This record gives sequence, C-alpha cells and structure tokens, in this order.
Amino acid sequence: MKALCLLPLLLAPLFAAPKPDKLVPFKKVGDVELKLHVFNPKGHKASDSRPAIVFFFGGGWNGGSPSQFYPQSAHLASLGMVAISAEYRVKSRNGTTPLECVQDGNSTIRWVRTHAKELGINPKMIAAGGGSAGGHVAAATGTTKGIFEKGEDLLVGAQPDALVLFNPVFDNSKEGYGYDRVKSYWKRISPLHNIDKNSPPTIVFLGTNDSLIPTSTAEKYRRAMEKAGVRCDLHLYQGEPHGFFNKSKYNETVAAMDAFLKELGYLR
Repeated sequence: MKALCLLPLLLAPLFAAPKPDKLVPFKKVGDVELKLHVFNPKGHKASDSRPAIVFFFGGGWNGGSPSQFYPQSAHLASLGMVAISAEYRVKSRNGTTPLECVQDGNSTIRWVRTHAKELGINPKMIAAGGGSAGGHVAAATGTTKGIFEKGEDLLVGAQPDALVLFNPVFDNSKEGYGYDRVKSYWKRISPLHNIDKNSPPTIVFLGTNDSLIPTSTAEKYRRAMEKAGVRCDLHLYQGEPHGFFNKSKYNETVAAMDAFLKELGYLR
C-alpha cells in the first residue's frame, strides 16, 4: 500500500509543464522586445553543432503564446535538438498585421543562424515549425521572398532548411484564409503561391474536420511542392478539428514529426 501511495508523487514530475532553459532577446522594435524561449539538450554546450528547430505559435496573427509549443520543444530537446519557441508581434498586443508577423519570423531564423556558434547550433540544419497562423509564419519563412525588416544583414539567409507545419494557413488568396487582412499584398505573403524548387522539405498535419483549412488546400499545396521537386509529406487525421495536434493526436503527430526529422538527419 505504501508503494501505491507514493506512485502519484513519483509520476508528478513526468507531467509537469515543461519550461525553457533560457529566454534570449533577439529583436527590438520600438518598445517591444522579442525573445526566444530556448530548450537545450541535456549537457548542451556552445561548442556543440546541433540541429535546431524554431516554432511559431498560433492565434490568427491576433494573439497566442510561445508556450503552445513547449511540449514539442521539450520533447525534441530530450532527443538532442536545440528547440526554440519564438515570440513575434501580434495584433492584440502590438497592433500589427500578418506582414509584421512574417517579418518577425524571418528575423528569427536569420538571428538564430547568425548566432549559431554561441547557441551551439548547426547553421545549415535549422528547421521551422508552427501551428495555424504560426504555421503560416513558418511556411512563409520557407517560401516567400523579400518580407524583411529594414537594416538586417540580408547576406545571412532567413530560409529554414525544413518545415514542420500543424494545420497551417498556407493559402492567403480569396479561396484561402485571411485574404481580407492581406488583400493588398496577399500574393507576396501566401506560401502556396511562392513555392519553388528551393522550398524546404515539409511535413504537414491536418484534421479532415478543420473548419479553417480544408484538406483540398493541403492537397493542392502538396501537389505544388511535388511539381517543384520538393518533398512534402501530408498527414491527414480523420474527423479531427483545427488545433487537434496538441490535444487528441499529440502522440501521433509527435511520432510522425520525429520520423520526418530523423529521415532528414536532424535526429539520430
């Protein structure tokens, strides 16, 4: 009986909410300072050169928190990657548009690559991931061109080397999502309309009952990627709604993410 009474205490740490190892400021716009929420592998050193991934949270470009991707970040750090959940400006806090969201996404990848040595990261193995509008930010860093913050060193690339997208917004046309908010520049910012042979290999997770992103859009994205000669793995989850990946199918999506990253050499 005594052992059984101790069981909840022994299991409690396993279910504790993960926390980043450190917060690193990387961009300042006016009074707004953006930070990276960094999860490092055990025993990680600056002299290491590990693969990395940067996650962008969802929230319709309006809100959201980096904590959305703490579970995935902690998991990948436990497997040897440096995992980062990034802050970016959103409408509710900063009065911004989707354009600034993508600018911040590009700034993030560029900053991480520029500071790869001090972060212990391989600058040629930086993936980006995200969910919903954060998936759009990640996909846009991998596909769109010229959406940069003034004054940045454009000699350092802002394109990630792989993409991990959870029910992402990747069509901003009239037939897609968010057109009314980006209609004056929708084609510049729509990942689906900027795919080319240099787009990164990509994995996409989508529920078939997603009310915002239809499976037909995901199929169109995959066909465009394959036509460009770029790998695009599409995983559809029957009956699942928008945002399912951190709920009912967390284990399944994480397992598929791991397999994808392992095939690309990011995980051993």
